[in-house]
Amino acid sequence: MTVDVHKSDGSGAKPPAGPEAIKAIPVRHPGRYVSAVVALALLGSVVYAFAQGKINWGAIPEYFFDSRILDGVWNTLLLTVLSMVIGIAGGILLAVMRLSKNPVTSSIAWFYIWFFRGTPVLVQLFVWFNLGLVFEYINLGPIYKDYWSSFMTPLLTALLGLGLNEAAYMAEICRAGLLSVDEGQTEASHALGMSHVKTLRRIVIPQAMRVIVPPTGNEVINMLKTTSLVSAVQFADLFKQAQDIGQNAGSTVEMYFLAAAWYLIMTSILSVGQYYIERYYARGSSRTLPPTPMQRLRAAVLPTRRPKGVTA
Repeated sequence: MTVDVHKSDGSGAKPPAGPEAIKAIPVRHPGRYVSAVVALALLGSVVYAFAQGKINWGAIPEYFFDSRILDGVWNTLLLTVLSMVIGIAGGILLAVMRLSKNPVTSSIAWFYIWFFRGTPVLVQLFVWFNLGLVFEYINLGPIYKDYWSSFMTPLLTALLGLGLNEAAYMAEICRAGLLSVDEGQTEASHALGMSHVKTLRRIVIPQAMRVIVPPTGNEVINMLKTTSLVSAVQFADLFKQAQDIGQNAGSTVEMYFLAAAWYLIMTSILSVGQYYIERYYARGSSRTLPPTPMQRLRAAVLPTRRPKGVTA
C-alpha cells in the first residue's frame, strides 16, 4: 500500500514541478591557451639555442662529484650554517636592544642596522679583507698578537662579512616577531614575578617563533646563495672551486652550470626542511595542518576511500 504525499485541491491537476536544474557552461579562456603556446615556444627556443651552442655537456657529469667540487659544497654549507648562527644570535641581541627603553642601546642597534643594511655585502667583504692596509698588526695583549694579514683568513673574512650583515636583517625579523606577541602577556608574567629574561625565554620567544621562522628560512636559502660572493676574497666555496676548474679545463660555462645545479639541489633540500619547520610551528595556530608532500601525492594518486554503503 502506498500513500500519496501530495495534497490535492480536488481538481485532479498535478502540482507544479520544481525549478529546472541550471546547466552551467564553463567560461572559455582562449587567452590561456595562447599564452601557454607562446611560453612553450619560448622555452623550446631557449633549449634549442643551448643545444646548438658550443657547450661540452659531458664535462658536467664528469666533474659533478669531483673531490674539489665536493669540498666546495662542504665549505659552502659550513659557511652558511656558521654565518646564520652569527646572524641569528646577533639579530636577537639587536632586536632586544632596539626594543629597549634605554635610548643609548636603542640608538646603537638602530645605527648598526642602518649601516649594515645600507651597504652591499661585497663591499663589506672587501673592507674586512683589506683592513691589513690600515692595521699592520692585531694586538690583543697577552692573548694574541699577529700580522693582520695572517689573522684575517678568507674564512674569517667570509664569516664577518656575511654574519654581521645577516644580523642586521635578522634583527628586523626578530623585532617583528617580538612585537607580534601581545604586551598583556608580558605584563602578566612580570606581575607573577618573572624576570625580563625569563619572560622572553618562556613566554615571548616561543610565540614569536611562528612569525620569525618563515622569513628566517628564506634568509637561510638566501645566505646559501650569497656565499658565492666570498670567492672574491679567495675562500674556496663551491663557486670558487667551479671557477678554478673551469679556467684550468677550458670549460668555464660548463662549470657555471655545474655550480648552478649544486645550488639548486641544496636550496631544494633546505626548502623542504623549511616547509616541515613551518608546519611544526603552525600547530595550535590553525585547526588543520597543511598536508605534507607525501600526503598530497597519495591524495593525487590513490583513489579516495568512501564509507561503506555510499555509492558515487
